[in-house]
Amino acid sequence: MSIRQAMLAILEQGPMYGYQLRAEFEQRTGETWPLNIGQVYTTLTRLERDGLVEVVGHGGADDGEEAASDRQHVSYRATEAGRSEVSMWFATPVPRSQPPRDELAIKLALAVTLPGVEVAGIIQRQRSATMSSLQDYTRLKRSGRAAAPQEPADLAWSLVLDALVFDAEAEVRWLDHCEARLRRAALDRSDVRRDAPAASTTEGITR
Repeated sequence: MSIRQAMLAILEQGPMYGYQLRAEFEQRTGETWPLNIGQVYTTLTRLERDGLVEVVGHGGADDGEEAASDRQHVSYRATEAGRSEVSMWFATPVPRSQPPRDELAIKLALAVTLPGVEVAGIIQRQRSATMSSLQDYTRLKRSGRAAAPQEPADLAWSLVLDALVFDAEAEVRWLDHCEARLRRAALDRSDVRRDAPAASTTEGITR
């Protein structure tokens, strides 16, 4: 997920300081991907370095936590170059040529190559956990602001929930597929072991 472009898109709406920006991002995405405030300010520093945002003033923060640092009182806004990058981001499809690291796929890929790992157990436990998450997402879709979105932020949250539901459903189907593949592989190995002695006996008679 590109925090960089997401932050730029929000800053197009007007100047904000870091804590405002984090709150806006989490509110617009249903707090599905909470941001660390350090990550927010690190990203803002890089955006300023690259000429995509600029400092427009200080102040506007009176929260005790925010007052801990002068930097937390700095407001930023998107520059023309920043707005151009946002436009390009929205106009460009998200590439699939470099898929994000999937911890579950990596875990199963390693598990099937290592001796002594019970892959079937990993799949069963993951399926139970994913089904539980799917049920939670479905309940959220049927209640609260996602059930009947009135504001753009409510609709955004509903769309995020849709994505989470589809991802969970796809993960369950993939786990079912993995389980079936493992069963077939085990049967194939068993067939090979049964056929091997017969082949050796026949070869000895031929000689």
